[in-house]
Amino acid sequence: MTAPSPTRCALSFYVLGVRVDAVQIDDVVLRMEQWIRDKNEGHFISVTGMHGVNESRKDSNFRTILNSSALVVPDGMPLVWLARRHGFPLKRRVYGPELMATFCERTGGRYRHFLYGGASGVPEELGEVLQQRYGNTIVGTFSPPFRDLSEEEKEDIVQRIRAAKPDLVWVGLSTPKQERWMAEHRRRLGVPVLVGVGAAYDFHTGRVKQAPLWLRENGFEWFFRLASEPKRLWRRYLIGGSQFVWAVLLETLRIKSFN
Repeated sequence: MTAPSPTRCALSFYVLGVRVDAVQIDDVVLRMEQWIRDKNEGHFISVTGMHGVNESRKDSNFRTILNSSALVVPDGMPLVWLARRHGFPLKRRVYGPELMATFCERTGGRYRHFLYGGASGVPEELGEVLQQRYGNTIVGTFSPPFRDLSEEEKEDIVQRIRAAKPDLVWVGLSTPKQERWMAEHRRRLGVPVLVGVGAAYDFHTGRVKQAPLWLRENGFEWFFRLASEPKRLWRRYLIGGSQFVWAVLLETLRIKSFN
C-alpha cells in the first residue's frame, strides 16, 4: 500500500507490480470534479484491466507510467476479485465507457470537454452524441492518424488543446497508447484531468456493440468481445489471459515477485 498523497488514492493494492486504486465510479467522478474545481493541472486516470497489467510486464517504462497515474482504476473483474482478496469490498469494476457516461450525465454542461482519439469522424460524432444526450459542452475534437506523429504535429495538437481551454480531455487511443500519450503531454496541456477510455468512443457512437450488462458484471465481457473480433483479440484474451492468471498465481504463492 502506498502512502497517501494529495493526488493519489490512499487505498490501493498491487497486481504484478502495478498499483491499483480501490475505487468505484462515484469515487472517481468526485475526484475528477475536485481537481477541476481546484484547477490542479495534469492529473491523468488510467482505466486498467488485465490487458494493461500484462502490457506493463512487457515494458517496465509502461509500468512506471501506470504507477505515476493520479488514479489507476480497476476496469476488469479480475482486478475487482483481487481487490476483494486484499480486503477492499469493491462491488463493481470501473468500466471506462460507464465512467465517461456517468460523469457526462451528472455534470451536464458544467465543464468543457475535449475529445482526442478514435478513427476519422468518430470524435465529432461522439461530440454530437454527448451534446444531445447529456448537454455537454464540447470545445474540440481531434482524430490522430494511425502512425507516429512528428514533433510539429505533436506541438500543433498541444496548442490546439490549450487554445480550447477544456476542463478535461477524454482520450480514446486504446492501451497502452493512450496512457503513454497522457503521460507525455499532461504537463503542457493546461488541463486538470485526462482520462483514457479506450473503446468508449466506438461504444457510445454505436459503431461497436457492447456486451450485455450481465456478462460485463460477471467477468465474461472478454468472451463477447473475443467472439465479436476474434482476429484482433484472440491473442489478448487467450494467451494474455492465461499468462495473467499464471503470473498472479505465482505472486499469490510468493514464488515470484513482480514489484
